[in-house]
Amino acid sequence: MSFDRNFKTAGPQSSWSEIWHLWTVIVPRRSINGQLVVGKVWRRHDGRDWIYKKFTEFDGEEAA
Repeated sequence: MSFDRNFKTAGPQSSWSEIWHLWTVIVPRRSINGQLVVGKVWRRHDGRDWIYKKFTEFDGEEAA
């Protein structure tokens, strides 16, 4: 197997890093009623760290 040493990688931010993904999060602690804390967030990678945004569900019936 050979490697091309002249191959240039994409810049610090590749195209996939600009895409937000819907991610389910389970926080390892208990809520006030004793259940695990679960939720959904938007996340994307900025080339160094993960960035998270709050996800609010869309109700199609309310929008109409």
